[in-house]
Amino acid sequence: MNLNQVTLPVNDIAKATEFYRRMGFLQIVDSPHYARFECPEGSSTFSLMLEPQAKGSGATIYFEHKELDKWVDELIGKGFEFEQMPTDMSYLWREAVLFDPSGNKIKLYWAARIA
Repeated sequence: MNLNQVTLPVNDIAKATEFYRRMGFLQIVDSPHYARFECPEGSSTFSLMLEPQAKGSGATIYFEHKELDKWVDELIGKGFEFEQMPTDMSYLWREAVLFDPSGNKIKLYWAARIA
């Protein structure tokens, strides 16, 4: 068995697709109600589905990056706002938190052991 993808509900497909493209994801499907993205590394994909009443899915999507702090700084330079800046967590991950325009929670992290 293999996980094919995760689909997030969004209330504005144009805002959401622009948000994820600016984060650095490659959009591979574009339609008025659905979009799909590839991660810049690896083979993972995720998608967005237009649901006009969506206000966050209750799920959290995680994206791992070895140079987390540098990535967060680049995103801040592009106008992204973070609820939590990169922080060393008790479970030995370093993570930052932000939300997409529809309220879906995103954690950017690096799971290497903290010193």
